Amino acid sequence: MTAADVRGSDPGDGRISTPSAPRASAWSAAAPLTSALPRLAPDHDLTAVPDFSEVVEHFREGLVVCDADGVVRHVSPVAERLVPEVRCGEVLAAADVAPLRGDGPAEFTHHGRRLRLRSVPLSSARRCWYVEDVTESVSRADALLAERARSLFLAAVGEKLGNPLHPDRAAAAVARLAVPTVADVAVLVLAPRSGRARWWRAVRADDEAPAVDSGVLPAAALPAAIETGLAGTEPHALDWLVEQAAEAGWLPGLDVPGATARVVPLPGREAPAGVLLVARRAGRWYDEADVDLVRAFAARAGAALTTAMLYRDQAEVADTLQASLLPVEPAPAPGVQWGTAYRPAQAGLRIGGDFYGSHRLAGGGSVFFLGDVSGKGVEAAVSTGQLRQCLHALHRVEAQPGRLLKLLNGALLETTQAHGQGRFATMVLGVTRPHRDGGLTLTLAGGGHLPPLVLRESGDVEVVPLSGMLIGVVPDPRIGETTVHLAPGETCLLYSDGVTEARGGWRGDEQFGADRLVNAVTGCHRMPAPALAERVEQVTCDWLAHGDHDDIAVLALRASGPAGRASRHLHAVPEPRTDRPRGLPA
Repeated sequence: MTAADVRGSDPGDGRISTPSAPRASAWSAAAPLTSALPRLAPDHDLTAVPDFSEVVEHFREGLVVCDADGVVRHVSPVAERLVPEVRCGEVLAAADVAPLRGDGPAEFTHHGRRLRLRSVPLSSARRCWYVEDVTESVSRADALLAERARSLFLAAVGEKLGNPLHPDRAAAAVARLAVPTVADVAVLVLAPRSGRARWWRAVRADDEAPAVDSGVLPAAALPAAIETGLAGTEPHALDWLVEQAAEAGWLPGLDVPGATARVVPLPGREAPAGVLLVARRAGRWYDEADVDLVRAFAARAGAALTTAMLYRDQAEVADTLQASLLPVEPAPAPGVQWGTAYRPAQAGLRIGGDFYGSHRLAGGGSVFFLGDVSGKGVEAAVSTGQLRQCLHALHRVEAQPGRLLKLLNGALLETTQAHGQGRFATMVLGVTRPHRDGGLTLTLAGGGHLPPLVLRESGDVEVVPLSGMLIGVVPDPRIGETTVHLAPGETCLLYSDGVTEARGGWRGDEQFGADRLVNAVTGCHRMPAPALAERVEQVTCDWLAHGDHDDIAVLALRASGPAGRASRHLHAVPEPRTDRPRGLPA
């Protein structure tokens, strides 16, 4: 197909007209394979080619052509604009443009423009230099790289600030991350609490991680720019920021003359969580892009600090409530040595549904108790707190164990009905009366709880026959009552069902049971009450072998003898007995 063949085609409809004259085949077997190139068609007129200088003038690159002696023979109009020092007829080296003296490619700044240079050898030892203005493309590439660096920095900030849940660690991390990307010195000031403001400072170190320190200032001593930032406004008097920060001692190693600084509030829930002061040395000014980066960084830092402060406030509330719900150690009483052990089912909460305690009676002696509320965790712990508060109030008006337990039953019923909860409890409640010989008389009342054990001076273990109905189920429950006498050195042991119902052993599902508990404490009659309670907890946990368990509570009270002193001993724990103790049901 020739040029004449396509002249009749319409480029708009995609069709090609068929030539009127028949066309010969493009090649034949008889034609030689190495045929000469065809002649130029009549429309390829060499006289129509524009002048060389006219073509070169529209090149994106400027051209400088030198002869073999280095004398400039041609300078295109583009080259004249980019390197006006180069003139025709003069030696190229005289132009005083250093990159033109070499032979390799180069990129340099000249008259405020970014130029790219490449050299091409020509015939007869001539040489052509191509000069291109790449200012715009380099600026776009630099802007893209800068934006990518900002995005990566903010992504890293979001990742690293998502972990600290303590305000101090979060604040230190914010100051550390700000250096050196957005500042040579960064100071974070938290909103004042109780008239004092804490601050953290990070200082850029050469080729080392930023050094971070902290301090406290009275709220009245904060610089005016910091107070403005804490009010939620960026200070406008930027000239005074460096001086104010220097007077506060926050800019060590930074020359104040020529330095620049910015203050940006850190967003909080209702008011700023703090402010961030960033400062740079002379020559590193904050342009609009830098300020936007500081603000974006401050927004992420404010969110992290707000989260950490909210977590701290919630943790303080939780710790306070937990402390109020933890079992309280029994109050000291004449002639009584107390021993306790407590292990909640959920160790992370530290609280559960088991409880114990004691209160001193006005006429001498003590009222003591150990119980178990239905359920586990926080809800059960709240119920135990309510029961303990009721006992704390009721024992002042009623000291007889049976009647006191019935009063407690009525209070528990009223509370559960008011809150729509079906809570109930088991409990052993008793009153101690000391004797002159060092012994104790225990008056016990039972509300559906496991029977106590008594460790006699002879080494025998007795099961106290104490029964009764659950507390908080019916308005008038049947309460079991009994009296136990403890000679000096004898101990009464109260425990929750977390001990006897602990599942473990070889198969992992066998209950510890009452028999194993009796065997574990047999021969331990000379143990002090704290050691006995600890032993019961230890053998129970050994049986569990770190498995799941219910709340475990143990309360031991020992008749300490005359003058309230327990006998000293070096008694080893004996081997468990196999015979059944007196009073234990078959």
